[in-house]
Amino acid sequence: MLDILAITLPIYITICLGYVTTRMGLFAKADMRVFGKFVINLALPALLFNALAQRRISEILNLGYLAVYLFGSLLVLAVGYLRCRRFKGMSASSSAVHAMGMSCSNSGFVGYPILLLTLAPVAGVVLALNMIVENVIVIPLLLALAERGHAGAGRWHRVLAQSLARLAKNPMIIGLLAGLAVSVLGWTVPAPLARTVNLFAMASGALSLFVIGGALVGLPLRAMGRQVVPIAIGKLVLHPLAVLLAVLALPLLGFPALGAELRMAAVLMAAMPMMSIYPILAQVYGEEDFAATALLVTTIASFFTLSGVLWISKHISA
Repeated sequence: MLDILAITLPIYITICLGYVTTRMGLFAKADMRVFGKFVINLALPALLFNALAQRRISEILNLGYLAVYLFGSLLVLAVGYLRCRRFKGMSASSSAVHAMGMSCSNSGFVGYPILLLTLAPVAGVVLALNMIVENVIVIPLLLALAERGHAGAGRWHRVLAQSLARLAKNPMIIGLLAGLAVSVLGWTVPAPLARTVNLFAMASGALSLFVIGGALVGLPLRAMGRQVVPIAIGKLVLHPLAVLLAVLALPLLGFPALGAELRMAAVLMAAMPMMSIYPILAQVYGEEDFAATALLVTTIASFFTLSGVLWISKHISA
């Protein structure tokens, strides 16, 4: 168990450091937004570019991984949405926000640093594959569902088109596509440029975790209770189980099985807490307090669930 804690503790110590220093006033809450912009607009795009540009296209576009992670995410999305819509009688917008919390992982800020400590050879490629699933399919679909309930039928397709248009300007997507282009064309990045990109890429790990901690300061706790618990369970338990189910079903459907590292990476990524921009996306639909509380509770609980997933993975592979 000590070796598992050696992996998870540095992650959460860094998160706690961000929380404590912001709480004590060494950094302002607004500083976290600046740091976060640096990570999202420079560090993570550089990381994605590096991960893809340095590999052959056959190593990158792993259709098996894309299929299992997409299936697991869509399954949990559907379960979360239908639970809220059919059994709880919630609006389409609220149901989509709840489903978003259950099915969208924090791949960049938490997932990548953990993979870097556990599965470093595939960490960059897995992050890129997750970005494809989450940013190109899952999040636009959820926003379309939420907007359909928010503004009435007939507008959702326009919101979906706008979401896809915004993706074209997203620095992470640009970094991903640029890395893919270099890989496909077989180019070699000039050494000075490669070193510059690498400097920014190396900044992503610790700073992203620090931002998560600082962003948790001041989040409301009044909505915890019964509303938040199903979201935390859905994200930390159901999502990894759904991806694991897809991993096990893949060879039964006649497709090649994923390698051991990619299997573990897929389940680990699904076991991450929800993305840090969750409250921001939920704000449009009046759900920001609930989303912020769910983010806080799920991030804290993920220390124990991720440690458990790592412990189980270690003993199964032993």
